[in-house]
Amino acid sequence: MTADARLLAFADLLLRWNASLNLIAPRDADVLWERHIADSLQLAPLMPPGVARGIDLGTGGGFPGLVLAIATGVPFDLIESDRRKASFLRTAVLETGAPATVHCCRIEDADVAPARLVTARALAPLPRLLPMAARLLTKDGVCLLLKGAKAEDELAASGKDWSMTVERLPSRTSPEGVVLRLAGLRAKREG
Repeated sequence: MTADARLLAFADLLLRWNASLNLIAPRDADVLWERHIADSLQLAPLMPPGVARGIDLGTGGGFPGLVLAIATGVPFDLIESDRRKASFLRTAVLETGAPATVHCCRIEDADVAPARLVTARALAPLPRLLPMAARLLTKDGVCLLLKGAKAEDELAASGKDWSMTVERLPSRTSPEGVVLRLAGLRAKREG
């Protein structure tokens, strides 16, 4: 099955499960590809070359980690604390053949080795998100974060506690959105 066929299978499965489980807002069903799948796919060309594995924080309905695993073939650890959403993700991994492992736990409790790539979408403001991401990111790793209109405020609030190189890329799917590509992430208290 091609990546496109696997993405179609994923989208079909998500819409079926969404009838009983809130994976996406009901009003988003008609714009699933534009609003959710394309939003996730815009991270693919930003992934570090030759990355062997990624970790997606708060995967929810599969965005962006499962979509990236399906589209790129890069294995992902998907961390989702909601048992019902984790059950959906496990089913989606099986039905699409995606190279992904689902961890049903809180991010703080995830027992996974750090990776060169950490992703997240609509999970938490940066001051709360960065400590979670830093624990799972290798020193040479990159965070790819899909953020909204408050991204600059979040970056400013994080600046007192975190040192990092920030690359801001306009979202291809949301006029107020931005993709943050963070490298060299380290807590300032570490020196």
